[in-house]
Amino acid sequence: MQNKKTAGLLSPGAHEVAVDSLNQRYHVYGSGPVCLAMPGGPGVIWESLRAPALEEFLTMVYVEPLGTGGSQRLPSHPDGYTRERYRRSLMGLLDRLSLPRVFLLGHSHGGFVAQYVALHHPDRLRGLVLYESAPVTGPEHMAEAATRVEEFIHRNEGRPELPAALDALQSVGAVTDDEKITAALRGLLPMYFARYWDREDELRGFREAVTCTYISSRDGNGESDIIDDRATLPKLTVPTLVVVGRHDVICGPRWAQELHTLIPRSQLVVLENSGHLGHVEEPEAFAGAVRAFTESTSV
Repeated sequence: MQNKKTAGLLSPGAHEVAVDSLNQRYHVYGSGPVCLAMPGGPGVIWESLRAPALEEFLTMVYVEPLGTGGSQRLPSHPDGYTRERYRRSLMGLLDRLSLPRVFLLGHSHGGFVAQYVALHHPDRLRGLVLYESAPVTGPEHMAEAATRVEEFIHRNEGRPELPAALDALQSVGAVTDDEKITAALRGLLPMYFARYWDREDELRGFREAVTCTYISSRDGNGESDIIDDRATLPKLTVPTLVVVGRHDVICGPRWAQELHTLIPRSQLVVLENSGHLGHVEEPEAFAGAVRAFTESTSV
């Protein structure tokens, strides 16, 4: 139960609090049990994860991760945005909100952060939703993504828009500023959907609105920050739902199945007509899976 001093911090709308001497911005929508939502990227705008269908039964607290949007940047920006740094920020936010236990939903890179938080603070979570996540980054993850991209190319062979999307994907590795990473993300975004070009009139607005901050995959010392949670995930005690789109090219079904196998008593839901953005492509199916999970999870 919140006290009067912090109750306003969960009122609808945008909020900003100081956490660990850094400004942390977040947005509140909906009603019901509280669910913190961590977007992907790292660096993708928080609105990309907004899911109104979840707001019908959850109080969604959409976090703007440090370094993005209205949240403060680290002195080492664009480096230093490790999971440990994000963990401290999220735990500090929970403390400021006087929330003892919440649901935590992480999308894509946000899933890597969410599982890290769950491993270190199981007592603070009612449940965990790993949405388009994976247990590992680095060469193995990239090789699987390359295979999935080839499948995407095969499914869309002959489409005149395909070469531009592939060019945008190839450009990502050379991008080091916000404007160019946003352009690259918008260019490759059709690959994040199961059938973007068949639904372009419906999905164009999402594509045109998405923005991204350039954040590196290096720690504060400039070293590569590779993730591999496969040894620790079997120790995870938080009730967990794993959600994946059948056609996701970035964190596809292979990784969802591996997460499901590694995490004791986890649940797995595959969205058959989605890519990386099932909350946009299949909002009712996505929300239905999350609702069933949250309602089945004991307080």
